[in-house]
Amino acid sequence: MKKLQLTILVVAMSINVVMSQNTTQTAASSKENKKEDVQFKHSIGSSLFMLYNFTDESADYVLLTYGYQLSSKDRIFAEYNTWKYAEPMGTYGDSDESYPGYVRTHGIGIGYKRFIWKGLFATAEATNFYKQYFGENDNKIQTGYQLYLQTGIGYRFEFFKKRFYVEPAWLIKFWPVDTNIPADFAAIEEGTPKHIWEPSLNFGFKF
Repeated sequence: MKKLQLTILVVAMSINVVMSQNTTQTAASSKENKKEDVQFKHSIGSSLFMLYNFTDESADYVLLTYGYQLSSKDRIFAEYNTWKYAEPMGTYGDSDESYPGYVRTHGIGIGYKRFIWKGLFATAEATNFYKQYFGENDNKIQTGYQLYLQTGIGYRFEFFKKRFYVEPAWLIKFWPVDTNIPADFAAIEEGTPKHIWEPSLNFGFKF
């Protein structure tokens, strides 16, 4: 009888320990999930640099961004991006020669953003660009493809109960794949950089 009572006591104590551990783990998990809760998962945004479209140096630049917050630290996003330019991308205003025409691009990009500390983040993105080459008389010459990559760091400033944000950032951009360039355009691009460091100034609304 004493052995039976001892066995029952040991089993009861074991059950009590297991239940206590489960309760502790559940509470910790609940606390962790609470920290990971994201109030606004979706966002739409653009670039304040589109204001240059109202100047004489307009590049017809348009950026539209949709973002989804996976957690408080992780965000994925998709972008539509278009602009036109009349000189090699690695020069931007410093080229010795302009193209005999211009390039119009349309791209869809996919990116990832990791928040490191408060608003500080690192980001990376890959964009597939469809390129249209135009001559001096606005006649379309041919089309090409460009793989456009960028990565860098920035900081998010939030306003109005964290629903609006502005993100200044500093990025390195490079294009390892660039196909079907017209010969006269390629001659001007020869020897020019295939990367550039640039700032960005994006903004958005979370919902």
